[in-house]
Amino acid sequence: MTNTALEKTLEDIYASLKNENEDIDKHILALKIILHAEKAKSVEVDPAKLAQPNRQGRKMMQSYFKKRGVNVTFAGADSLSDE
Repeated sequence: MTNTALEKTLEDIYASLKNENEDIDKHILALKIILHAEKAKSVEVDPAKLAQPNRQGRKMMQSYFKKRGVNVTFAGADSLSDE
């Protein structure tokens, strides 16, 4: 798998989140497969692309993905404020 596959899967996840989580589990599974192939332990997500980009939305996403075996970090996590 390539970085392009990872980017497409992340875009599918962002679209799914904006469409009330439609097919989110399918996209998480695809992401999990890509991460396993790349021997990565986590994926970095752009919080600005989330349907709910505040702290509550980020924590909810981390929790949901972690239950499905994917660790999520956020781009620019050092600069995120507790909104």
